[in-house]
Amino acid sequence: MKKQIIKLTPPQLLVSIFGGGIIIGAFLLMMPFSTTEPIRWVDALFTSTSAMTVTGLAVVDTGTRFTVIGQTIIMLLIQIGGLGIMSFAVLIFMMLGKKIGFKERMLVQQALNQTSAGGVVLLVKRLFIFSFLIEFVALIFLAIRWVPEFGWSKGLFFSLFHSISAFNNAGFGLLSDNLVQYVGDPIINITISFLFIIGGLGFTVLADMWVKKSYKKLTLHSKIMIISTFAINVTAMLFIFFLEYGNSHTLGNLSLGDKAWASYFQAVTTRTAGFNTIDLAHLHDATVFLMVLLMFIGAGSASTGGGIKLTTFVVIIFSVWAFLRSREDIVLLKRRLLPLHVFKALAITMISIMFVFGAIFLLNISENLPFVKIMFEVVSAFGTVGLSMGATPELSYFGRVIIIFIMFLGKVGPLTLAFSLSKQKREAVRYPNEDIMLG
Repeated sequence: MKKQIIKLTPPQLLVSIFGGGIIIGAFLLMMPFSTTEPIRWVDALFTSTSAMTVTGLAVVDTGTRFTVIGQTIIMLLIQIGGLGIMSFAVLIFMMLGKKIGFKERMLVQQALNQTSAGGVVLLVKRLFIFSFLIEFVALIFLAIRWVPEFGWSKGLFFSLFHSISAFNNAGFGLLSDNLVQYVGDPIINITISFLFIIGGLGFTVLADMWVKKSYKKLTLHSKIMIISTFAINVTAMLFIFFLEYGNSHTLGNLSLGDKAWASYFQAVTTRTAGFNTIDLAHLHDATVFLMVLLMFIGAGSASTGGGIKLTTFVVIIFSVWAFLRSREDIVLLKRRLLPLHVFKALAITMISIMFVFGAIFLLNISENLPFVKIMFEVVSAFGTVGLSMGATPELSYFGRVIIIFIMFLGKVGPLTLAFSLSKQKREAVRYPNEDIMLG
């Protein structure tokens, strides 16, 4: 009698491997050498999920509840989660001199959200070179600021931890107030924000810029990411500056220069970074709503960030614009988009909305917290942002499980999770079309 072998599709295998990594991380974080005092299994699982999904939401204080070993485990989970488990697997294969097969290439393609399996090994090589080089340079700049303040060992460890956390858009910090005390510090603001902006652009864009070295030669995806990232960051900064200008709990008591730094930092950090330099719990509702929108949009495809992705948002906006102008083709920078791109963008957005709305609905039933705080935490978890209005530590056991699932969904991607749960098959029959009334 032949044994039945369970064959997994690339999305199913990717979800399984990622989930396995989270469970291993949770087990390590529960060990006595990882914590200063015992933590519950759900808290260890929450922390491991938050690190692997590079979110940054925390139910316990990372700087005080975890030992240096525990913080190192979290740092490694962030690095593995940010760059991708399959990317590390390919790196190990290359170091051992083993051949990278088609199945491995398909998994890397799925993990890095590439359109084809060709060239993914070269992309992985560049990914690691870029990542480690950028993190090392950032470590030096952060050490210039933190070594004099904390001493050599603690200063260097702080610099390394925050460098990896920022580049991978994780938002984990070792200070109880995150980065609030450095609200007007140029070195911290520039270095940390540079890391998560670069990480949020996506490895494909970075590799394209490295090879082409000319804006005109860049791919359409790279051009869209660069232009839209600049536009959305500047717009968000101006809105936050004017909305919070007179708020004594956020920008109101700061100097004009510190107001500008804080507005800039909070504008770019909502794109899935998770660090904050002002108290988010006292933001105006209009600012909270703006941040929720930015977190839902997220960063770029094949980046360390989450959300529906900036390119998805741009495709939907231009699709609506084309419809309003009665145009059959959707044109971006003199390039026509295929209908498949529109269908994919709509699918990603609608699946994301359903999961986010579902989580908000369930948490409003189970938790005794204001609606605004619940909405903010859920979207922050989905966008793998990590920004919090202080609601996460107050969540019940059920609430923490819901947020764990939403963080996992935000990292692996709505479509990847949907494909892993569904059976894909071709339609055997094509039916006749008929019009329906819309709007």
